[in-house]
Amino acid sequence: MDLADGLLDQPYDVYRRLRDTAPVHRITGPDGTPAWLVTRYDDVRAALADPRLALGKRHATAGTYQGLALPPALDANLLNMDPPDHTRIRRLVGRAFTPRRVERLREPIRRTAGRLLDALGPHGATDLIASYAAPLPITVICDLLGIPEEHRLDFRVWTDGLTAPDPARPGASREAMAAMLGFLTRLLAAKRADPADDLLSDLIAVRDDGDRLTEDELMSLAFLILFAGYENTVQLIGNAVLALLRHPDQLTALREDPARIPDAVEEFARYDGPALLALRRFPVEDVTIAGVTVPAGETVWVSLAAANRDPARFPYPDRLDPGRDTSGHLALGHGIHYCLGAPLARAETEIALAVLLERFPELTLAADDLKRRRSLRARGLVELPVRYRRRDSIA
Repeated sequence: MDLADGLLDQPYDVYRRLRDTAPVHRITGPDGTPAWLVTRYDDVRAALADPRLALGKRHATAGTYQGLALPPALDANLLNMDPPDHTRIRRLVGRAFTPRRVERLREPIRRTAGRLLDALGPHGATDLIASYAAPLPITVICDLLGIPEEHRLDFRVWTDGLTAPDPARPGASREAMAAMLGFLTRLLAAKRADPADDLLSDLIAVRDDGDRLTEDELMSLAFLILFAGYENTVQLIGNAVLALLRHPDQLTALREDPARIPDAVEEFARYDGPALLALRRFPVEDVTIAGVTVPAGETVWVSLAAANRDPARFPYPDRLDPGRDTSGHLALGHGIHYCLGAPLARAETEIALAVLLERFPELTLAADDLKRRRSLRARGLVELPVRYRRRDSIA
């Protein structure tokens, strides 16, 4: 099975068949090399927490996994690390990336969301990805990192080029990577010379008993926070709004009772989250999963989306139900690699939905045939055309 077959268009149908017939399935991975795909909730959750399934690419059998080739200055990030390096860097980052900092961002996020919607005018049509779901998280993450406003559009172009490159431009990913690396190099030098009240300055200064981030670790971490902080959140917001527009009864219920939005965000993440797959893993020894032995060094992909639609864990999983018990969903990972930015992604999505429903009492889809991004790295929409009417424009 080619992993891309059906997954980009009908992932949940494909995953349903695999859970029922071959929960650990031999596939061709996104990079064209052989791999194993894990789809049932219990197996996926166990795999995410299994120390025998490493992230470090050095554990891959030679000549197998290809993946996204990053330059060394961007490759030394948490997504490619195992303990003890992962533990050390996560501890250092945790001192700067705190829930308290996220809480302080809530009011600025709300102001940004309101400003973006005000710019749309009292009524009309818009692509809600381009006008709202994308600029909101890129503004938030750039404010957090201390990135000047004039460079923010560049970052959106670069991240889009990395996650969903244009097939007509085979060199676009490398160009985006080189541009991002060059800019981050200059930005970190500027922050080191003139620190400010932002996360990048804090990461440059952070220490733990004399330990600190190396230059490559610092660069890679800045890249990861920017990339993941934008990419995951824009897809989560877009997918959540689409789910509501396709379930108008749920949209009405949330508009009438906004206090339910935080719980609803967990259901949106479970129902149609920002990732089809977790990061690939490499067994450091032969590992048996659901009765299938996966040899050491081979590539393992665990499907977050398939696990979150497993009826053995979530009854009637294909039904959108913001009132259900979503505890244990895996949309943002599990175990030591659980998403570091999860509190920020949740806060942004909660606020984005609350402000949207408050400002636009009339909001409908403006097209039925929606295009998904051709990417297995980030499940999201190319655009989300809507018609809207702002509250203060309704007579």
